[in-house]
Amino acid sequence: MKDSKGYFRGCLLGGAVGDALGHPVESLTLDEIKNRFGADGIRNPIRSEVTGKALISDATQMTIFTVDGLLWADSRARNKGLYAYVPCVFYAYQKWYFTQTGHFADKDYEFLLKGEVLEWEELFVRRAPETATLDALAGSIRSKYGTTRNRINSSQGCGAVVRTAPVGMYFLADPEKAFQIGIETGALTHGHPDSYLTAGFFAETIALILSGLELEQAITTALQTLKRKKEGKTSFELISRALAAATSDRDPKLVMEDLGDGWTGGEAMARGLYCALRHRDDFENAVCLAVNQNGNISDPAAICGNLLGASLGSLEIPYPWIRDVELSDLMVHGSDKLLKAAKDTI
Repeated sequence: MKDSKGYFRGCLLGGAVGDALGHPVESLTLDEIKNRFGADGIRNPIRSEVTGKALISDATQMTIFTVDGLLWADSRARNKGLYAYVPCVFYAYQKWYFTQTGHFADKDYEFLLKGEVLEWEELFVRRAPETATLDALAGSIRSKYGTTRNRINSSQGCGAVVRTAPVGMYFLADPEKAFQIGIETGALTHGHPDSYLTAGFFAETIALILSGLELEQAITTALQTLKRKKEGKTSFELISRALAAATSDRDPKLVMEDLGDGWTGGEAMARGLYCALRHRDDFENAVCLAVNQNGNISDPAAICGNLLGASLGSLEIPYPWIRDVELSDLMVHGSDKLLKAAKDTI
């Protein structure tokens, strides 16, 4: 079981540095990236001239709030015997909504104006937050939020997927539970199965990696869970193609194009997963492959980083990238607390 600090830290930090590598060039085409950085494209995160840090996007911000919600739920379960993982994650996302808008969707949520996570000023900076997520949280009043039965919208964006790695970290001892909670937390803001079922797949994959399976075996196992969900056919086919292509001689650029532009949950997952498998022992080349593409690049790179960070551990991530990424201290702190909570549930 990969329950040491290095693998838990690697999972969160890996996602953050992948996100930070792609965030400043998100709006550029591959040709534009190469024109700016050279034939090999962007190879290192860009530090902000203002903060001196490589800036994360809303994806990593929401990952941090997922950690916050899970830890709150864990505390309630231990102290009061109340198991409310999804509601607690929902309220954590309302905290994130507050950081982005200056208000809550409902005045009844003002009790959330407390807690360690809101002490970090960097989380209050808007980093082009996904419209579907903002709108879904804005409409979730009186504690009524999106579920798989009462879908809040029809969005199949990847926002529900890219924030989900902490679910797999917390439920490493119960991958099937990770899949279910991943689905339910995804459905809080994204009502299309391509999004919330892929979130479940991602959570289970992370749990399986941290439980001791090799990367490909973890993906294959979680893929069988996804296969049993009829509405997950599109994501299942995309991820299956990515899995097969990773061991082929096909040009990676053509493979990435074949997997879509990366904006839906299934496409982002397939792209990130392919890059992780293509360079399964080389974190740097894997996330650089994810970023130097057309389409959505920071989200697949974050997914790739989560996967390889969990698989290889934090020592395999270039140290300057960890040192320079925004909020790295908070992510180390959060991953250590998640590890303790996960160990206590075993």
